[in-house]
Amino acid sequence: MSAETAKIAVSRLYADENGESHFIDETLEVTAVNFAPPAPSLFVSEGVPAKQAVYLYIPAGWFGDFHPAPRRQIMTLVSGRMECGVSDGTWRTFVPGNTQLVEDTHGKGHATKALEDCVMIVSQLG
Repeated sequence: MSAETAKIAVSRLYADENGESHFIDETLEVTAVNFAPPAPSLFVSEGVPAKQAVYLYIPAGWFGDFHPAPRRQIMTLVSGRMECGVSDGTWRTFVPGNTQLVEDTHGKGHATKALEDCVMIVSQLG
């Protein structure tokens, strides 16, 4: 990592060619950019076209059984705690600040359970 680049961890949920869903942890390179002058440079990823961004409120105890994502989206948990399971049997717990790229738009999908009241920002990708 240099002064011009940095790396950030990204969690991705995807479906393989057989429709099984999985989590994978990846590393995304970001580059120093004069993003908001006159403020100092920030590290920025490549842009991804987005269709819209929405807020979700998910009450504690809500459970969505296995379903594919309606479209590619980036989901960021703002408050609360939730669990997400994929069809390969893996479950993860997400806490505020966790962001996930959700790409399982076909196949068995994922299941989601709100352990507490949750607020999410969802950027639906174009």
